[in-house]
This record gives sequence, structure tokens and C-alpha cells, in this order.
Amino acid sequence: MARRRGGPAAASATAVASPAVVGTVAVMALVYYSTLFVFLDHWLGLGTPAGAAHAAAVSLAVAACFFAFVCAAAADPGSVPASFAPDAEAAQGQGLKSRYCDKCCMFKPPRSHHCKVCKRCVLKMDHHCVWINNCVGYGNYKAFIICVLNATIGSLYSFVIFLCDLLLKEHEFHILSVKMVYILAGVLLFFLSLTIGSLLCWHIYLLCHNMTTIEYREAVRAKWLAKKSGQKYRHRFDLGPRKNIQMILGPNILCWLCPTATGHLKDGTEFQITNN
Repeated sequence: MARRRGGPAAASATAVASPAVVGTVAVMALVYYSTLFVFLDHWLGLGTPAGAAHAAAVSLAVAACFFAFVCAAAADPGSVPASFAPDAEAAQGQGLKSRYCDKCCMFKPPRSHHCKVCKRCVLKMDHHCVWINNCVGYGNYKAFIICVLNATIGSLYSFVIFLCDLLLKEHEFHILSVKMVYILAGVLLFFLSLTIGSLLCWHIYLLCHNMTTIEYREAVRAKWLAKKSGQKYRHRFDLGPRKNIQMILGPNILCWLCPTATGHLKDGTEFQITNN
């Protein structure tokens, strides 16, 4: 009988109680507060039409980021169904091998991997994210990438407001506390924009190739072997950018930025492969 370790409820409870999650939310709150009530208020003033418009835009970006963050942290990334049994003939037809997890004592579908932190197999596992204290997998990858997108927009927006305030207004930098606030804020916003923006670019690349981080690492060796033998490598699940994006974000473009619009997702045990 297959052993199941953990579950959606346990994962959600652990995620909420994680210090990393609390720290991430605290950084969101700090950036939001400093952007609106320090830099924007000093630059334009929150009572002006321009200041109010910028404040509304920043608030919208932060709210969207926080909502997607909660969805990614609290959602089940994808548990292997207890009734799952590999179809040997179908697997051979797709060039896939039946995979058995010795730790969970059960078969796992293609693209599934065992997470050492969650202590269970996750469907289409991308990686275990410490900042949401949850695996990023089939069930919450859309929420994760939307969170990263909104976080990038929010960080860049806050950084631009910081620079405008810094360069266009006079400051009392002879006061040590004022100088330290602007130095620390500038460093924080710069590195947030750089790191989160780089993460977004990375996952856009993976999204367009229908590839997970784990599969990319495996593909590096596969590409080398193919090149060595004079062949051209193509990821077996790469159906083209349009279909790849629709498989993750959904067929309706109007729902792409909604992290809860996941009606297009199936059970996560079967995936279409390329004919090439």
C-alpha cells in the first residue's frame, strides 16, 4: 500500500507558519510603506492628483502580488493521485519509463519528482521555493509566475519613484538618519528589482519552452549528447510558445493574470508531447 506523506492541508499550515513567508510579507509591507509614505509623499505629495494616481498604481501592483503570493504559498502544488498506476504501453509509445519512488513507495507520473523538504512526490515539480515555503509544481506554477511578474513590476515602479524623489527633490542628507534611510532603501530596491526581474526572465524562458527548472538541468546534458552525436535536441514537451503558454496560463488571455483561474488544469499525470 502506498504511503502518503503530508498533504495539501499540512503544506498550507506549514507555509503560513514559516519565518521565510513572514519575512517576505514584511519586505512587501516595508517597500509599500516607504514608497508611498516616504518617497512618493516627499516627491509629489499624496494629496496631489499625480501623487494619488501613482499611489493607486503602486497599491494595485502590491495587492496583486500579495494575492498571487498567498495563492502560490497556500495551494497544493500537485499530489500524485492514490489511484495512479502507470500505463506501460502508453509510456513506451511516448518514450517514457515507469518511475517508482522508493521513499513514497508508489509510482509517480512523468515530470513528477520527490521533494526532500515536503517529503512527498509533486506533480510537474519545478523547485521548492523557500520564500513561499512550498513546492512550485503543476497546481501552483501559474500563481507563482504571476506573483513574480507583479513583484517585478512593483519593485521597478518603487525604484523609479525612489530615483525621482532622490534626483528631483532636495534632501537633508547632512542628517545621518535621512542619509541611511535613502542608502538602505536604494540598495534594497535595486537588488529586489534585479533579482526578481532576473527570476521573471528565467521563468518566461521556461514557460515558453514548457520546461521546468529540473528538466532544464536534465536537458543540458541531453543537448550535449545530441550535439556530440550530430543530432538536434528538442524538449519532448515543447509544443511551441503559444501552446506552451496556454497550457500554464490557460486558453483565455483575459484570465492569464488571474492566479485562481486554473480550470484548464487536469490531473497532472499526462502531458502531450511533440511529434518531432
